[in-house]
Amino acid sequence: MVDPSDRIPHHLTSVTPQGWHVMARDEEGWCVAIDAARMCCSIYETRPAICRRFVMSDPYCRDVRATYDDQRRRGIPLTLYNA
Repeated sequence: MVDPSDRIPHHLTSVTPQGWHVMARDEEGWCVAIDAARMCCSIYETRPAICRRFVMSDPYCRDVRATYDDQRRRGIPLTLYNA
């Protein structure tokens, strides 16, 4: 959940059916603030508190990156949409 004190731009958030403000996700389920080409957060310096608790390079993070890299190497098609 995004806290109002996080000051995230409105276009990067969405509201769940329960009324919670969260980071918006793209068609593949990735956070819209992720720069897929560089695999990094495009708003890293101002990312929400919930994201600040995510530990970079922990086993889960490494697993997600490895899966993403594997899919790219296999040529699994990615569909890019203009925002």
